[in-house]
Parts: sequence; C-alpha cells; structure tokens
Amino acid sequence: MPRVRIAEAAAQELEEAAAWYEEEAPGTGERLLDAFENALTLLRDEPIPLASTTGQAGSLGAKRLLLHRFPFDVVVIEENGELVVVAIAHQSRRPGYWIDRLRK
Repeated sequence: MPRVRIAEAAAQELEEAAAWYEEEAPGTGERLLDAFENALTLLRDEPIPLASTTGQAGSLGAKRLLLHRFPFDVVVIEENGELVVVAIAHQSRRPGYWIDRLRK
C-alpha cells in the first residue's frame, strides 16, 4: 500500500475549487472533497492503473486519476516510494500549468 502525500499547491487548488463549487451550489463543494477523498482511497488501497499523461509531463512520470463526477484530474508522480499529488487540475482550463511542479 503506497503512501500518498498531497503537495501544498495541490491542496490549495482543491480548497479553492471546493469553495467555488460551494458558492455556486451549496453542498457541491463538500461533494468535490468527498470525490477527492475517494480518489485518495483508490490510490492508497487499490492496485489501479493510472492513466499516463501526454507529452513532457508523461515523460517526467506524471500520471492521472479522473475525479468522479467533477472535471478534474488528480495528477500524481511517484517519488521515493510514495505517490505525490502534484495538482488537482481542471480538465479544460490551463492545460499543463502544473508541469513545473514535476521538475526537480
């Protein structure tokens, strides 16, 4: 069972998205957080294959898990035996903005 760590930038993205959804329709922000928690459980407990990302991000080892019922990817890399969530990326806004987070 791999350890999963959430990078500070990804945690902030999740918090901002949840606040936006909650303002738009009460209860949806909480559902977004629940969907993310479910994704973390899958990453920790299930031997699921993650979808590779394309281009430079893919060559740097980034993979993604689609968030259930929300248009976000949970972008992860494997680092020192743990999975690191580097971004909670909207699927149609600013593609690849998080790629600098993969460079060491």
